[in-house]
Amino acid sequence: MGLIKTRKIEHLRICLEQQVETGDPLWDEVTLVHQALPELSIDDIDTSGTFLGKQLAFPLAIAGMTGGCDEAREINRKLAGIAEKTGIAFGVGSQRAMIEDPALAETYAVRDVAPNISLLGNIGITALKKYPSAQILQALHVIGADAVCVHINPAQELFQHEGDRDFSGCLEALTHFCKAITLPVIAKEVGNGISHECALKLKAAGVSAIDVGGLGGTSWVLIDSIRSGIDSAVFRNWGIPTAVSVMECQVGLPVIATGGIRTGLHMAKAIALGADLCGIALPFLRVLAKEGTAGVEQYVNTLRVDFTRAMFLTGCGTVGDLKNARYVLSADLKKRWGLEMKHIETKTFK
Repeated sequence: MGLIKTRKIEHLRICLEQQVETGDPLWDEVTLVHQALPELSIDDIDTSGTFLGKQLAFPLAIAGMTGGCDEAREINRKLAGIAEKTGIAFGVGSQRAMIEDPALAETYAVRDVAPNISLLGNIGITALKKYPSAQILQALHVIGADAVCVHINPAQELFQHEGDRDFSGCLEALTHFCKAITLPVIAKEVGNGISHECALKLKAAGVSAIDVGGLGGTSWVLIDSIRSGIDSAVFRNWGIPTAVSVMECQVGLPVIATGGIRTGLHMAKAIALGADLCGIALPFLRVLAKEGTAGVEQYVNTLRVDFTRAMFLTGCGTVGDLKNARYVLSADLKKRWGLEMKHIETKTFK
């Protein structure tokens, strides 16, 4: 069994069997302002919208988790089928495995069960230095991807015993990749967040969107330290909390909020802070393992119901209205992150 395939299996096992969430995404430090006169019927609320040109029933993606092993094939197909049924987006895990072994392409193949979804491919930023853009694009075309997430994961790699410690030249490689391929490129962190400075660099590189991948959800530092036996205690809570990273990434590009989003209310807060789409991964994996596809579909429906309730209670008839909803940040959040002192290109913090 190849190293990458073995790693994929170990990642899945650790995610299902161990505590792998760390940090605080700070959703409790954000309060949406209640509107006692919403002047709406909840039945008229429209949760639909588009992301990178694809229609969605509401702004949710099952974020990329896996691929490259037999177990991943069934997980991807079942979750993609739910995404098709519920009208949300779906992402696969890193496609490096299928680039190195084309026989593994079937573990990412979901188009026959989900022909209409917004399908997000996946490749690591250091792989952009190793493989020609045309080879990566071919892997994306094989699975029928609508866009590609380029995951940026220096902290994870430090705690992976076979990890890549050389991130030099990545920005140049990303810039070249964005120019060379015909699909939208989404820059994606995996649990440590993206700063305003980094977001500006990503925009200049030509990415089409940013997935903040903030601190507060699944920790790939913790996952890979568990499998590698490397002590990560000092860096267990390293990163930018998701709520903060969403605000930091307001640079004029679409933003995906991932990292500790677990409820429809969390989603609504993320949209109000400036996100255009929300991504959830680990809960879907665990619900699928325990309750099957019926449980996953119920979880999606619960998210949508609570998201709609939050829209109603803030007087927002559309997702566009929700992006302009009033919110209050806690004094502690503003103090810790110096938000009032930063020149971040977003609406006034409230």
